[in-house]
Amino acid sequence: MSNEQQAMGWTMPELASRVASDLEDGWFVNLGIGLPTLVADYIPEGKEIIFHSENGLLGLGPKPAPGEEDPDLVNAGKEPITLVPGGSYFSQADSFAMIRGGHLDAAILGAFQVSQFGDLASWKLPNATLGRVGGAMDLTVGSKRVFLFMQHTTKKGEAKIVEECSYPLTAKNCVDRIYTNLAVIAVTEDGLVVTELAPNVTFEYVQEHTAAPLKLRLATVRG
Repeated sequence: MSNEQQAMGWTMPELASRVASDLEDGWFVNLGIGLPTLVADYIPEGKEIIFHSENGLLGLGPKPAPGEEDPDLVNAGKEPITLVPGGSYFSQADSFAMIRGGHLDAAILGAFQVSQFGDLASWKLPNATLGRVGGAMDLTVGSKRVFLFMQHTTKKGEAKIVEECSYPLTAKNCVDRIYTNLAVIAVTEDGLVVTELAPNVTFEYVQEHTAAPLKLRLATVRG
């Protein structure tokens, strides 16, 4: 990401807070590996979100304070976590029964690419010799909603939102909403619709850094 982009839009903690604000009280939500894990640290006071991790956890809390990590309590990315009161852990088989049974209200995932149709590529780059899809295929199909939490472009400035994915697909037509450092974008039957722009970001700038056509339909003005 360029210095210009770093000076514009949301920081990753700010974007995590923005995603958290859209989660509804009482939802069961899976957090993917990487950036999505930040969301657990920014749940508004008074809102209960039950976070799920595919390795067999319900009730993930914020990251532990330095020195308070428990090596036996980790998320799917093997990062140390906390459990909220009432949280539990169980077998991975039970975890995937929850996913495949349609019990998750949302999954928040990262992405290498996403197409204008909501196709997701999240597990392998074309030039990589290895790739692990993990539980992403199950999550994209089993969750009621799929939200992406991602940088708008690659570190080289290449578009990650494209007309058609060129990377190996995780699932087709699965993404409902895309949250990036530049904008919130809904995947609709009419195509990709920008519903919110990050601070100091114009629609023209977002379109310039997107390799798929966008429409502007601002839903809410936030402070």
